[in-house]
Amino acid sequence: MEGITVLDLHHLTVLADGLPNPGPAAPPGMGGTFSDWISWAKYIGMFAGVMGLIACGVMMMVGRRNRSHLAAEGASGLVWVIAGASIVTLSVSMVTALMGG
Repeated sequence: MEGITVLDLHHLTVLADGLPNPGPAAPPGMGGTFSDWISWAKYIGMFAGVMGLIACGVMMMVGRRNRSHLAAEGASGLVWVIAGASIVTLSVSMVTALMGG
């Protein structure tokens, strides 16, 4: 079996140029429901982020005296909590940008 050549890829590109590319659309009656689900998921994610920051802060405070490992775990956890909160906050924007919507 032979591989795909550049000419074949060109033909596929030309064929794909004529295909319609509609934007995303919610099924009838579900637009509000999907928005609610997304907003609830973002709310839960942001709540978890706040709780994670509080937990990291407590670990750093408690670990300051004679428990340096606990303080280090709290400090390293900050990076993961901030990264997770950033993804939750930017999730809809990132997917929209990737999908071209």
